[in-house]
Amino acid sequence: MSVVLIGFAVLLFLIIVVRMPIAFAMGLVGFFGFASLQGLEFSNMADFRWTGALSMASNRVIDTVQEYSLSVIPLFILMGNLVTRSGLSHELYRVSHAFLGHRKGGLSMATVVACGGFSAICGSSLATSATMSKVAMPPMRKYGYSDALATASIAAGGTLGILIPPSVILVIYGLLTESSIRELFAAGFIPGFLGILLYLVAVRYVVWRDPSAGPAGEKTPWSERLVALRGVWGVLLLFTIVMGGIYLGIFTPTEAAGIGAGGAFLITLFRGRITLRTLFETLTDTARTSAMLFAVVIGALIFSDFINRAGLPDMLLEFVTALDVAPIVVILAILGIYIVLGMVFESLSMMLLTVPVFYPLVASLDFDLVWFGIVVVVVTEISLITPPVGMNVFVLSAVLRDVKTGTIFKGVTPFWCADIVRLAMIVFVSQIALFLPELLYR
Repeated sequence: MSVVLIGFAVLLFLIIVVRMPIAFAMGLVGFFGFASLQGLEFSNMADFRWTGALSMASNRVIDTVQEYSLSVIPLFILMGNLVTRSGLSHELYRVSHAFLGHRKGGLSMATVVACGGFSAICGSSLATSATMSKVAMPPMRKYGYSDALATASIAAGGTLGILIPPSVILVIYGLLTESSIRELFAAGFIPGFLGILLYLVAVRYVVWRDPSAGPAGEKTPWSERLVALRGVWGVLLLFTIVMGGIYLGIFTPTEAAGIGAGGAFLITLFRGRITLRTLFETLTDTARTSAMLFAVVIGALIFSDFINRAGLPDMLLEFVTALDVAPIVVILAILGIYIVLGMVFESLSMMLLTVPVFYPLVASLDFDLVWFGIVVVVVTEISLITPPVGMNVFVLSAVLRDVKTGTIFKGVTPFWCADIVRLAMIVFVSQIALFLPELLYR
């Protein structure tokens, strides 16, 4: 147990104090921790047993880069980058504005709905927040919306990007826990839709408390609404083909990612939004992001091998058994740890640090790992808007330099509360997440 505690202490020191990238920090701690369990003696480095640790690390690198199912990551990232280039975010906001803009807080509602639609294709919370801030902020300011409500609806709506399928973070969770990616995608649909509804309720609450925060706009005639709907055919078609094909078992998630990337390229091409230069930039950005994610996954797997070899999951199970508490109490304690960690850790880092530790314990308590994956992602969403390290908030603050970070954090409080309500519903009513997977695949 002492080796594990030292390993975690060194890891936190490297990440927080030294500010070493988490991929390298986890890889180094996992490598030397594994080596120490093989009999490492720092007093005599000549006796350092390299073979076991090097074999473990090299196998993780080779097996990961050769894993066929991992090809889904760069393909979905490419699809999201192409969709962003195509300008579909503007069309999504336009149609949401047409149907909701005439209500009090309607533009904020339109922003949340547009974020949900864009998330269904993009799969990245940070990209959704950055893109929608440029699309939605000018109209909301034009109609006199408060900066707190306007920025909060963008920051909170952007968090939907990691839950509504296709989601890269669900893919990574599935790889870490060997869970079905198809079932995870199916499980994320209803909680994602529930998140949109609760965010709309949060907007209504804000404008009920302060009507001047979100005044009503002009009502759009039905003729213009129908015209606006024509602009989102690309999103609807792409989402239907990709997710419908996965849910119906027509093709695998990896095949769906390839079809989605190809479809996004054709849509971008037909809309005249791509040139050789923008295509090169899109491909290089995809390669850069994919390489970063692959490095992080490899580091997490090496660290996971270390803590598993040290017997931490078994120790946790023995500790929980000795406490003699109900299994749901253990889940609530884990969620409390996630919420606290979310205040200081970036979302992906937090997930990669904790999932290898917690998922064996959760599985041993007979909880469904697909359900736990959705719970983890929802908690991760909460961390994206939780001070002091809410990544979505800082992205908005960087894009909208005239809005203070404190203003955004103040505005997201009702949305944060809505997320807590959704989390409680998913924890205590597991069928919210498991209804579609059980209906389709079990």
